[in-house]
Amino acid sequence: MILFPFAKINVGLHVLNKRADNYHNIESLILPIPLFDILEIEKSKTDEFTISGLPLALTPDENLVWKAIHILRKEVSFSPVKIHLHKQIPVQAGLGGGSSDATHTILAICRLFNLKLSNEKRMELSAKIGSDCPFFLNQYAQFVSGKGDQLEKFKLNQKALKLLVIIPDFAVSTAIAYQRIKPDNDKMPLKDLLKEPIEKWQKLIKNDFEEVVFKDYPALKTTKEMLIKQGAIYAALSGSGSAMYGFYSEERKILLPPNFNWYWLNVMI
Repeated sequence: MILFPFAKINVGLHVLNKRADNYHNIESLILPIPLFDILEIEKSKTDEFTISGLPLALTPDENLVWKAIHILRKEVSFSPVKIHLHKQIPVQAGLGGGSSDATHTILAICRLFNLKLSNEKRMELSAKIGSDCPFFLNQYAQFVSGKGDQLEKFKLNQKALKLLVIIPDFAVSTAIAYQRIKPDNDKMPLKDLLKEPIEKWQKLIKNDFEEVVFKDYPALKTTKEMLIKQGAIYAALSGSGSAMYGFYSEERKILLPPNFNWYWLNVMI
């Protein structure tokens, strides 16, 4: 069985306050984007997990795919599996690749062994892997709140755009970014801002992590400014970074900092 875990970007990310459980209450619109890993799972005599593609700092045992297997086995019984993950989504970039891989592992195991788990149960199990994992159970835009685990389908005006995703040659630590951010609950609700035309978003919608991350990585601030100067309708950091993106009306030649990779993708927002 082969699945294609997809990536995501955040449109706006408000960090509102710190919770008693040490997580943060946030609000963000998350969009699926057509950038994929390749996950192959089949029945086997013994458990086996291999990885190819983009290099990972983690060992297979530390990968969220393996964590998903262990969490699922605490709930249901299934025989050993052979898993191969081919990484194409850049890691530690705020694109959710690892979370998507783990969630699609749960989906694959359920299909492979015909496990009758409700959608609610799948959400519960995926949330145990990571706060953003439940988003990847469905491939459509969702508004997230709480610690990132409260999801609702969100419909934007359907408009075909070109999305430029830029990947720098460095990663940003999500844990450190959260440690340094200053929550702010006194702001206009993101849902209200998203109702405005996309042409107004640049002045209205912000990712709170940009203030923190841009101080440590000024190249990202420069990249955002370059995108806007070169015609981006809206440009921002995704998650806590390090990926940047810009929406354009059409694909065009863009000047970017050296050693940065980029992808042109088709999206509907």
